[in-house]
Amino acid sequence: MTDEVLPDPPALRIGRRERALAQMEANDLDILVLGRQANVRYVTGAPQLWVAGTRPFAPICVVVRATGEIHLNSSWDEGMPDEIGHDHLYGLAWNPMTLIEVLKNIDGAAGAKRVGTDALSPTFAQLLPMAFPNAELVDGEVAMRAARRVKTPDEIAALRGALGVAEDGLAAAVAELAPGTTEQALTGVMLEAMAAGGVSTSATQDGAWITSREHSWRVGRRDRRVADGDLVAFASGALAGGYVGEVGRTWPVGDVKGADELYARSNALWDRLVAACRPGASAADLFTAYEAAGESLPPMPVAHGLGLGFDPPVISPDLAQTSADERLDPGTVLAVTGYVWEPGVGAVFRRDAVLIGGDGPEVLTTSPLPAQATAGIG
Repeated sequence: MTDEVLPDPPALRIGRRERALAQMEANDLDILVLGRQANVRYVTGAPQLWVAGTRPFAPICVVVRATGEIHLNSSWDEGMPDEIGHDHLYGLAWNPMTLIEVLKNIDGAAGAKRVGTDALSPTFAQLLPMAFPNAELVDGEVAMRAARRVKTPDEIAALRGALGVAEDGLAAAVAELAPGTTEQALTGVMLEAMAAGGVSTSATQDGAWITSREHSWRVGRRDRRVADGDLVAFASGALAGGYVGEVGRTWPVGDVKGADELYARSNALWDRLVAACRPGASAADLFTAYEAAGESLPPMPVAHGLGLGFDPPVISPDLAQTSADERLDPGTVLAVTGYVWEPGVGAVFRRDAVLIGGDGPEVLTTSPLPAQATAGIG
């Protein structure tokens, strides 16, 4: 094991960069100014400090379409790819005018006609025209979303690695499931297992919760003790190498009355959800899968993209029209969620990563299911 910070492998970062440059061409962007960490990692391949939550926009990375050159805000060159030279790094500055002076001196800045940004603050909305005096400022996030939603083969391999870490965490937590343990203890076991695998950043907050005592999605205390007859859901997520892997399962504790029927409903729903993950299909077909199975839509997104962070699309009942307009492109990887609930019994929650392949869906996660979920299958 090494403490050295390394850039992403050449094939991974170059393949992503080619997609970003292609989208710059398609959207007629001469220059792309990026502030969102996932977008910066996508085009540079350079690991940087991952900032949780939100932060004000700043020009962290600049991509020039004509030359393919990248300029990056970094105070050191550890972990920098060879193609980003020391002369293309610029340091942090409290004074935004210092950053504007850096941007002015980038080759192509003065003649750029269209400059895209992935976000914009009121301050930089006023200052960026000073760096690009002849340019129209436009939404560059459109290009980045289009680039990121379809994964390269090397990205699929990176996602498999992140999913493996998440599945190891899930397996460790399930192994500790027994009457008397707490939800917090199970979550701690999950996080400890992922940390032992070299990943200290979780992609999910609640690792385990008892569904058989809930009246809705994830309410109540988070330190309850597990008892015989409970259904316990696990949501394991890891941020590994910049990529997010997620997997979810629900396990019974002892004999849970009504669980066999609930798992059978979950299986029937899951088969329909996977069948709906066809290339070119409407994302709203995942809603139809719930309807056809006779299940209510869940209180969380039915699916969301996996990649460098939270990728598009987001398929949620709260975004019905947006989901209807979305198409499932080959190469997209979705975290698909199955959720069925019965009053007095609890809920069965399941989440798997599904690759939209050219010939149909491929489930990338392999975590086992409890015996009740596999009864009668195959």
